[in-house]
Amino acid sequence: MNSDTLVKIAFPGLGIETFTVDKVAFSLFGLEVRWYGILITCGIILAYLYACWRGKQEGIGDEDILDLAMFAVIFGIIGARAYYVLMKPEEFDSFLEVINIPGGGLAIYGGIIAGCLTLIIGSKIKKINLLRLLDCAGPGVMVAQALGRWGNFFNGEAYGAETEIFCRMGLQHYNWMSMHYYHPTFLYESLWNLLGFALINLVYRKKKFDGQIVLMYFGWYGFGRMFIEGLRTDSLYLGQFRVSQLVAGISFVACTALLIAGFCHAHRRKLAGGDYTAVYAKVTETAADVQKQEEERPAKESSENQATETKENQTNGKAD
Repeated sequence: MNSDTLVKIAFPGLGIETFTVDKVAFSLFGLEVRWYGILITCGIILAYLYACWRGKQEGIGDEDILDLAMFAVIFGIIGARAYYVLMKPEEFDSFLEVINIPGGGLAIYGGIIAGCLTLIIGSKIKKINLLRLLDCAGPGVMVAQALGRWGNFFNGEAYGAETEIFCRMGLQHYNWMSMHYYHPTFLYESLWNLLGFALINLVYRKKKFDGQIVLMYFGWYGFGRMFIEGLRTDSLYLGQFRVSQLVAGISFVACTALLIAGFCHAHRRKLAGGDYTAVYAKVTETAADVQKQEEERPAKESSENQATETKENQTNGKAD
């Protein structure tokens, strides 16, 4: 255990006294495996499993989800790194430093943008409905983000300004002389994403148009991130503007406008005699039909057997 990987943390307002966490979970063949990487990986796996589950309801196969997920993860990581490097080029003196991802420096919006572009291209190649694909992927990403933020907790990073708020987080790195108390912005964002995930899943099966769910995800996350980013002390800047706060605000406004337009269109379509028919409704009906057929099969077979026996008896009677 190295002292430079230890972080002292406390939440005195919540009755949690000082404790120590290690950024490193374990070492494998001399390589450090950090909690940040473990939690990000677990988040990716959960997002994939969720997309597979929703994919079945949306008529998208597991193999297609897996193929797209592998490329989305690869390019998402590249995008998250590129976004960070472009916003803070002064931190890097060589290409080796740029590609040294374990050294730190990923931006979630860069990953989201690159991941979405990958899915757009992949959906065209595989001839999959893009909006349905994004709908089944969006909430899973929220879970991955909620879990991934706890990687920031173990690293003692992504915190806000100093405060005396009841949920303040005490933080002391190995080279700090004393503990300081900050807004636990990693916790705010994690809880915000979990709440959004729960609410979006409550309305998923009642969606009125393809693309509604992913718009709700971007809008919900953008609204929360817009305020949470304003509390942080490590924001990426473009001139005088916090980049993530700006992107979050634009996402919230744009997605809200598109949601309103989508609902209005769905309402007009309903008045005209049409309505949105979800793929998962057809899948559910098909499954119900299959189950009904399975339940009716024994009775049908028994009836057919009785008819056969009666016919054979009549034939035997004539022969006699």
